[in-house]
Amino acid sequence: MHFDLIDLRLYLHILDTGNITAGASRSHLSLAAASARIRAMEASLGIEFLQRGRRGVTPTPAGKALARHARLLLQQAEHLQQDLAEYANGVKGQVRLLCNTTALSEYLPELLADFLHEHPNLDIDLQELPSLRITQALRQGTADLGIISDAVDTHGLQTLPFRDDPLVLIMPLDHPLAERTVSFIDSLQHDYVGLAAGSALAVYLEEQALHAGFRLQTRIRADGFDGLIRMVARGAGLGIVPQAALERWPLVRRFKAQPLTEEWACRKLLLCAREFKQLPGYATQLLNALSPCRSELAREERQR
Repeated sequence: MHFDLIDLRLYLHILDTGNITAGASRSHLSLAAASARIRAMEASLGIEFLQRGRRGVTPTPAGKALARHARLLLQQAEHLQQDLAEYANGVKGQVRLLCNTTALSEYLPELLADFLHEHPNLDIDLQELPSLRITQALRQGTADLGIISDAVDTHGLQTLPFRDDPLVLIMPLDHPLAERTVSFIDSLQHDYVGLAAGSALAVYLEEQALHAGFRLQTRIRADGFDGLIRMVARGAGLGIVPQAALERWPLVRRFKAQPLTEEWACRKLLLCAREFKQLPGYATQLLNALSPCRSELAREERQR
């Protein structure tokens, strides 16, 4: 049996995406090369790792066992690379950070830019996902750190506070709801301006509507909070944005903003990992830079 790290990473990419074509693309391999690698892995042991079907692939029992070991081996290899990178000129480490929509657009750009400027031997693999999928990835060991909403289950993970992230309902000044206080459920009788269908916040809001027994009536989708706010201000419909997006809005507010009082909307963002003490060196440095309490402790220690 001889599997290299490229084989293992390809196999996990195939499982994560559900098909060989997408897994090959994520691994920067051709479909033919990826298929050949998977066949060679299976032939070396005489075991099938994947069940092929019309809708993609699923792991066999042996494939599930391979996935568990592959995640551990790749995680250890990543830790080794990151821990040694600071001793080797020109060798870069990488931290994989998963986050939700608000963290990506409102809080992280400046924080991550400053961090990368201070750590030239580090790259950050940043991806936006719904909070539930982030916790799943952390438990499986496919990411180092996550930033999630406190609304999801964090059993088996460790968390630290990141930011308060309340959600706000916005509407045109002449909207029928503008003269009274309304709940999220009340607002679902009206049309919305939404974010891109794949954005974490769009998925989250659609889930909340379904839990209430409704569907979010989305007339149009904007590619970011600024575009959404501008469309709402011009009368296209209602919108929901984080308070942070309103606080940095540079123009006169030609819309009404009303905080949502539902418990799920009064959310907080959390930094999350499987175990903070087990993070590799660079991931720990990123954690310290992102955590308000840890960065304050670091400043105090430098001043002593």
